Amino acid sequence: MSIRKALYGKMGIREDVYEFGRQVEESLARRFQKLDAVAEYNQLKVIHAMQKNRVSESCFYPSTGYGYNDLGRDTLEQVYADTFHTEAGLVRPQITCGTHALAVALFGNLRPGDELLSPVGKPYDTMEEVIGIRPSRGSLAEYGVTYSQVELLEDGTFDYASIEKAITPKTKMVTIQRSKGYLTRPSFSVKQIGELITFIKNIRSDIICMVDNCYGEFVDTIEPTDVGADLMVGSLIKNPGGGLAPIGGYIVGKEEYVENASYRMTSPGLGKEVGATLGVNGSFFQGFFLAPTVTRSALKSAIFAANVYEKLGFAVVPDGREPRQDIIQAVTLGTPEGVVAFCKGIQHAAPVDSYVDPEPWDMPGYDSQVIMAAGAFVQGSSIELSADGPMKEPYAVYFQGGLTWEHGKFGILKSLQEMVDAGLVSLS
Repeated sequence: MSIRKALYGKMGIREDVYEFGRQVEESLARRFQKLDAVAEYNQLKVIHAMQKNRVSESCFYPSTGYGYNDLGRDTLEQVYADTFHTEAGLVRPQITCGTHALAVALFGNLRPGDELLSPVGKPYDTMEEVIGIRPSRGSLAEYGVTYSQVELLEDGTFDYASIEKAITPKTKMVTIQRSKGYLTRPSFSVKQIGELITFIKNIRSDIICMVDNCYGEFVDTIEPTDVGADLMVGSLIKNPGGGLAPIGGYIVGKEEYVENASYRMTSPGLGKEVGATLGVNGSFFQGFFLAPTVTRSALKSAIFAANVYEKLGFAVVPDGREPRQDIIQAVTLGTPEGVVAFCKGIQHAAPVDSYVDPEPWDMPGYDSQVIMAAGAFVQGSSIELSADGPMKEPYAVYFQGGLTWEHGKFGILKSLQEMVDAGLVSLS
């Protein structure tokens, strides 16, 4: 027995589970090489933007109070803008999460009487209260912004005929969620998003097209801003933070729209000029530098998970062979016991809080109980190894992250071991 297999055994992975995983891993060698090539390109892209903007040690110094003339903050925002090929960027610790970043972009660019359109069906759960689909204090609906959505076709593609009908003179902004959220639809490729934006712009060129890019950064060699997105939004405790950003969100795109968002983030007349960084600049820069290779690890982990659970007969989205558009892997387990066992395995594989058993709870912003496994260095960081899901039909779990491929692999093996021990899976 190899010392590696022996250590896996010491950490709770039985030999049959280890061998099952080893066979799956060996079958993925060629595919993993392709991920390496994408990561290499994106790594060079980030380095190029950092060198172009003359990132220096002085960029890591903190600012306090108003945060005027924060060199690091302003340089980082230009690094993001250049990396994503946009006019401007807003990258701030004052943006608390991805939902907050989206809200800032929406409220900054929509006015009473405008309409927001989602041509990709229902948005992520936490956006429902921002928009006002579920009544909430301070929603867009309370400010007189209306909302409409067009459902996807049965095959998960865009319903172009219905989208054209849904665009009216009131339509000011279109929001496109790249990732699947708590749905089992496919996530969208950058190419698909570009085709949708072109279609919308051909109907009305003045419509602002915003893409929620959470979980999608550095998965491909191009981003939605390369195919016509006016705004692109995401969270720093997902892909672009590289596991080092302790908080934050970003908005990149056309200067006018980013500026509008900045006035919502701070206040009219102040915008991007204020906002102290309080010592996070170094982590933001280094996390962004690491992001392409960290994302590669998360992608390898997701592909491994898809192939492991597909081989055992579970429905997975995307399947084990499809191209990846984000780091999220949906696995439909079919029972609440399966969701809990899977999440226990992910939690027990963590370097932090590994001794804790996750339990479903009434999480703010969701319409059902949610279970979350996340033994992370940064609370809620979903670029770190994590899994979560709503406790309702079809009882699907959503796995993502893994700062290293080795940790992601261990997490999936641990989830499988929990399923086997609970009698929910048989390897024989």
